[in-house]
Amino acid sequence: MTQQSKAKNLASEIIQGRRLKRCEDLSFFITMDLEELRCGADQIRQHFCGNHVDLCTIINGRSGRCGEDCKYCAQAACHHTGIEEYPFMDKKEIIANALCNEKEGVHRFGVVTSGRSLSGEDFEKALDTYKEMRETCHIDICASHGFLTAQQFKRLHEAGISSYHHNIETSKRFFPSICSTHTYEDKIKTIKIAQAEGLCVCSGGIIGMGETWEDRLDMAISLAELGIESIPINALMPIKGTKLGNLPQMPAEDVLRTIAFFRYINPTANIRLAAGRKIMPHNGETAFCGGASASITGNMLTTSGTTIREDVAMLERLGFNK
Repeated sequence: MTQQSKAKNLASEIIQGRRLKRCEDLSFFITMDLEELRCGADQIRQHFCGNHVDLCTIINGRSGRCGEDCKYCAQAACHHTGIEEYPFMDKKEIIANALCNEKEGVHRFGVVTSGRSLSGEDFEKALDTYKEMRETCHIDICASHGFLTAQQFKRLHEAGISSYHHNIETSKRFFPSICSTHTYEDKIKTIKIAQAEGLCVCSGGIIGMGETWEDRLDMAISLAELGIESIPINALMPIKGTKLGNLPQMPAEDVLRTIAFFRYINPTANIRLAAGRKIMPHNGETAFCGGASASITGNMLTTSGTTIREDVAMLERLGFNK
């Protein structure tokens, strides 16, 4: 069987209901012709997601001074990146940003905070902000506040949160190589608590941190096993002052291959472009024709800085709708 036939046949089987499992040999994803792989991924995306592209934006609601030691992160206190540090942002500023993004047609607005978890006065400020956002905005609200308890998730849900973001970052095998202050198991436990509360969980990871292709495949399978509905794929953008600051930027082809096989393994999920879009041709445009069905947009953090209007125009040109 040719690679073209294998990619096409596998895509058809997945559309008909087959799901790839951990026990299977998935190494062919690493060596298969990239364009054939992308073509099959696009067929799967068209079947399960149609031409709708889900757009979200995020705001850094609390910045810096994080006590965790994630090697990639500019906000870790153990790194020296010169990042701006500030406490939980004023709710008026957060809500104003949400309203602006809503006006431009974004589907979801996420508030991200630094630190192992959000607690005490800052957690109460977040709840107050979300309650007012729910009364003021129509946009869906996503939160990303680290490791929370079941009671905290319940209160977030009651305040209007519909989605929770919590990346697993990489494979279980490789995770200790990038963080020692919390575990992979801590991540999984938090995701399951959020799901039990009825929240949509957005969870993905970062590629290009020194992991193997097998680690990337493992991460894709783990997310499928968890039933994750939204999977952001970040390509590492090395930040000077972090422990991974001197790593080389990964090739565009590797990012595109990862996006494609994530689609095969997680056929119904939103495969979401995140940090590192500018590594790919035309700021990630090619990824939407090879498995991606969603993106973080707007001018923030380590993404490309593409504006919402530019992304909407690009998607319309490609024949997608938002």
